[in-house]
Amino acid sequence: MKVGKFIYILLISYLLGGNCMAQISPGELSSVHSHLEGISNCTKCHVVGEKLSNSKCLDCHKELKVRIFQNKGYHSSVEVKGKECASCHSDHHGKNFKIIKFDEKTFNHNLTGFNLTGAHSKKACKDCHNFKHIKIQSIKNKKFTFLGLTTDCKNCHEDYHQKTLSENCSNCHDANAFKPATKFNHTRSSYQLTGKHKTVECIKCHKIETRNGLKFQIFKGLQYSKCTNCHVDVHKDKFGQNCTQCHTNESFTVNKQLNNFDHSKTKYILEDKHLTVNCKLCHKQKYTTPLKHDKCTDCHKDYHLGQFAKNGISPDCSACHNHKGFVNSLYTIEQHNKSVFALQGAHNAVPCFDCHKKTEKWQFREIGKKCVDCHKNIHADFISKKYYPENDCQICHSNNSWNEIKFEHSKTNFELKGVHKLQTCSSCHFKINSDGLKVQKFANLSVNCSNCHIDKHYKQFEKEGVTDCNRCHEFDNWKAVKFNHNNTAFKLDGKHEKVECKKCHKPTEINKINYILYKISVKCESCHS
Repeated sequence: MKVGKFIYILLISYLLGGNCMAQISPGELSSVHSHLEGISNCTKCHVVGEKLSNSKCLDCHKELKVRIFQNKGYHSSVEVKGKECASCHSDHHGKNFKIIKFDEKTFNHNLTGFNLTGAHSKKACKDCHNFKHIKIQSIKNKKFTFLGLTTDCKNCHEDYHQKTLSENCSNCHDANAFKPATKFNHTRSSYQLTGKHKTVECIKCHKIETRNGLKFQIFKGLQYSKCTNCHVDVHKDKFGQNCTQCHTNESFTVNKQLNNFDHSKTKYILEDKHLTVNCKLCHKQKYTTPLKHDKCTDCHKDYHLGQFAKNGISPDCSACHNHKGFVNSLYTIEQHNKSVFALQGAHNAVPCFDCHKKTEKWQFREIGKKCVDCHKNIHADFISKKYYPENDCQICHSNNSWNEIKFEHSKTNFELKGVHKLQTCSSCHFKINSDGLKVQKFANLSVNCSNCHIDKHYKQFEKEGVTDCNRCHEFDNWKAVKFNHNNTAFKLDGKHEKVECKKCHKPTEINKINYILYKISVKCESCHS
């Protein structure tokens, strides 16, 4: 039927007082919509000429409209969102027709945004969806609804803790049961359970009482600053209220600390580290049983396993240690210098463990006396053994520093003269190779000048593959103080004696290398035109 014709029929029906309604309406409305019967009410649900309007449905069902707007609940799920209302809730099927119908047993409650887990999964719908749990007054006026519930635990359950704890029940409880509170962790509370407290039943500390006419268990506000808040002081305040001076959380009778006991009244005064030792470590039986205490080894094992023993008897630990701890030694440098290895120079600053604890255990005997016993000989295969027999590093180096060298270079075939005396050993004997690594050269180091210095004359004075700079230069500077032009192939005389060198010896370039040309023709026409 076209839109115009439909409007025309509606108009005729209206003029006739509604007598034609039975012929136009698809059928009688259900009881919940019966108040909308009559042709004058059609447009409250229908748009003229169009199908049923979702927006008009939601204008009446305001609570559901709010839920959809907030993207909450079953009608915002992927299964329902975007559908027409009439596709699930059609009408005009008679007064007794049920608009809302679904199988409660197969309904997927996860689509509502509240997953049924644990004990919730065993509940019938009516256990939760009843007016007892609905807090919104406008919904309470309905005969029945699935709306009006929140996901808060307190929506259905009473607050057993009467607002003394967090309203988020899931901090301690899960959906299986309220007892036990499986998610509660006492370490998150202000009182940590240690020792025997870990095995104490909760009810021993958290008593049950009646509050506001209801059973109430006290979890917050308990006093625990003193042991006597829970425990009876059997000493009747004779030793004060600080029980931990003598007792621990492990037991009242085992592992006593007895920190308040004045040990100075005995024949052994406790000092330093001994003050913090658990009494039971020494007093393994009764406290009144006498203990040997004349020597450290009466309680302590000889950690050094007899390394300092003489005639089979080890000295007492107190010869090197005191009560402040075994780490700090009383053994002095003066005492060390009386041993087979006197500490000199930089050795005075070396910590004991560098030499005496190279493995897991301390070693004081047979650890070496020569340099190479501790230090790697980096010059092996580079310097002839004749310069340091028996690998004795001290022939060249001192104990003060490796950089302090006292080697007599005149013993080699290259005596240091002039500015060579001012150079460090590494400037000549340590070079960076093509791989970027530092390499050393001693026995294989050439004495030719060009081995260290650049030949600025570009091999003009080379003879048999060697340029001897010493023919013209000395070791103090690069000035050619030994050069004599009269010893060359061209003797200077007459006017030539006053000619500047650069007039004849001019700069030149070969292979992008600039240098002064000294090897020139001695013919007159080479300079004079």
